[in-house]
Amino acid sequence: MKKVYKKLTQEQKERGVIFSSCLSVGRSEMEGDTIHEVLKNWEREEKEKTIKRLLDDKFFNESQFKFNIIRR
Repeated sequence: MKKVYKKLTQEQKERGVIFSSCLSVGRSEMEGDTIHEVLKNWEREEKEKTIKRLLDDKFFNESQFKFNIIRR
């Protein structure tokens, strides 16, 4: 599993997203991929816990997913 770091999209910024993660078979998000997002209005502890969990992708090392696309 390789991490790919990208900037948040303008649309995500407008919605208050501060972090997103997407497991994908390609180097960019594809139709049908699930994107998990963390919003700025969440409680601090919840944000930190969720971001830590989304960065820990080792469980998926043997899956069909090859990339964890991280947007900050």
